Amino acid sequence: MPNIAVRSSFFAIVLVLSNLLTSQAHAEQTPISVDEALTLFYQRNLDLLAAQYNIDQARADEVIASAIPNPTLGFQLSELANNLNKGSNASGCSHDPKVSCGPAEYFSFSQLIEMAGKRGLRMESSGFATQAAESDLKDAVRIFSNLVRDGYYDLLQAQKNRWLAQEIVDHYQDISKANHLRLKSGDIAESDFLRVRMEAMRAQSDLDATQATVEQAQAAFAMILRWPDKGMQFVAKEEWPDSQALGPSLAADELITQALQERPDLQADKQRKAQSEKELELARRLKYPDVTLTAGYARDPSNNALNSAFVGVSVPVPLFYQYQGESDKAAVNMNQNQLAVEQTELGIRNEVVGALASWTSTDKIVQRFKAGLLDDALAVRNSSELAYSKGATSVLDFIEAQRSYKSIMHDYYAALINRANAYYDLAKALGVEPNSDKPAPETMHFTPTTLE
Repeated sequence: MPNIAVRSSFFAIVLVLSNLLTSQAHAEQTPISVDEALTLFYQRNLDLLAAQYNIDQARADEVIASAIPNPTLGFQLSELANNLNKGSNASGCSHDPKVSCGPAEYFSFSQLIEMAGKRGLRMESSGFATQAAESDLKDAVRIFSNLVRDGYYDLLQAQKNRWLAQEIVDHYQDISKANHLRLKSGDIAESDFLRVRMEAMRAQSDLDATQATVEQAQAAFAMILRWPDKGMQFVAKEEWPDSQALGPSLAADELITQALQERPDLQADKQRKAQSEKELELARRLKYPDVTLTAGYARDPSNNALNSAFVGVSVPVPLFYQYQGESDKAAVNMNQNQLAVEQTELGIRNEVVGALASWTSTDKIVQRFKAGLLDDALAVRNSSELAYSKGATSVLDFIEAQRSYKSIMHDYYAALINRANAYYDLAKALGVEPNSDKPAPETMHFTPTTLE
């Protein structure tokens, strides 16, 4: 009996020290919401993403495409050798045969004039390219936002499991104290006391494992935010999407229509298709030659007319090659972009249907837990504990009730996380950003609320 008492006291001290160390480890941590996590992510990564998707380069290409060809100025000297005239000259040269009239000077100005609206087509094409790059960035924001949310809710799930493990450890600590008194009074057998104590030790091991899982989730979440030095400081607040915002009234056809209008990846494909159409029209107009106008002034002392002006026009003649290869290549590119649009549309339809089915399923599971399963599990645990304290049930039934409660709570937390992820997956499939200033459809209001 004294050995059991000593071991029980030692076990209680271990539990207290473990709780103190855990509380100290969490003292410096600051809770963070989903929106705050997204803000931190894009504060540190938005410029990098913009550079990755070449927004600045697309805008620079748009400036280049709108540029007007620069004119060309020319100057030429001819007749540089001495011109020894042997007679009179009407241009004013001296009759002295040893006097030179001087070199001839030519000044010219040339300007290329693009015909058939080529410059306008280039401007329209580059404009669509810029829009496509911006849509690509929006699509990256859509995808990376959900990546941040996935990491956030992984951390929250780990925290909820740690909270459950801590609750069970505290619960077993109280039970162990009561059993110690019952053992002294001979109310329970030593084997029952040891079995409960082993379950308590197992609960403590589970708490240690969940603490390690939390730290791993914190590190992974910090890596997603690209902030590894702050990893152990991130603690997810308990925020859940509004379960009443999405319900059975949602129609898949309406959501698909919404997604086809909102999805930035589809918009990018359509903009590239529009760009390829302009590129095809531009390629077809290459056979219309551009015109180069030339004008100038000449001063030639050796000529009868000392000062003269000239104008000229030059046009390339597409006699042997009429840019058929460029047209064929542009047509192939346009067909490929059209195929990309159709494939993206099919993918969106499948994604919306799958995300809606996942949301509906996970929401039903959560509602089933809240409808009575959680209360039943807690009631079974409490009644089994009361019966065990009065000697009306065996220790095995008591332990089984404790394990059943733990399993139900684990499943409930997993269901909450799955429903939150399904919610944001549906938002991503629709191309709607939750909590944005952009109005959502009447059947969907992306406003997170705290689950009480």
